[in-house]
Amino acid sequence: MISSDLSLEKHVDNCSKCFFWLCQLKRVRRSLDAESMKTLVHAFVTSRVDYSNTILVGAPKSVTNKLQRVLNAAARIVTGTRKYDGGLSHLLHTELHWLEVPQRVLYKIALMVHRCLQDKAPQYLSNYCVPVSEVASRQQLRSASRHQLLLIPQYRLRTFDHRAFAVAGPTFWNSLADELRTYSSDRFKLALKTFFFAIY
Repeated sequence: MISSDLSLEKHVDNCSKCFFWLCQLKRVRRSLDAESMKTLVHAFVTSRVDYSNTILVGAPKSVTNKLQRVLNAAARIVTGTRKYDGGLSHLLHTELHWLEVPQRVLYKIALMVHRCLQDKAPQYLSNYCVPVSEVASRQQLRSASRHQLLLIPQYRLRTFDHRAFAVAGPTFWNSLADELRTYSSDRFKLALKTFFFAIY
């Protein structure tokens, strides 16, 4: 899945094979209602796009754009629109309530951090989510009093280190509004998605 230079090209190319399933689904589009088509697209396409997508955090657009093309094609099939019809963003965000690929990655990263803080994630991940208020050397800082700000470890190689969960997770978590970070699981998921749609 991951090449020696961490370009993730192999992983993305594997996901791009979803076009085969999209072609098959397009053939039966007229025989299915919208909800049935959504279910099939999720089973054969979007679930594959989202599989292990947290490794794509911080990936260049040249990589995520390949997956976005798959997602765009899936949206066209679900809604019954043609390739060159306008309003693709409206279809994705308003009608289907789908996030774009970079936001889908950050959404899952934020959910992982939230689960870590709720003691619902593996310990090896939770160890990377340390509240600033629990670090003795940081307890006197103003940031220690804010809601669940996390410690961001120092890193050297900006090319790859900033993409590790230990860095990317706390960094994105700290960028969220204080109130959002305090929500329970179900409310957090809804509010987080609303946060992303507000950016568009």
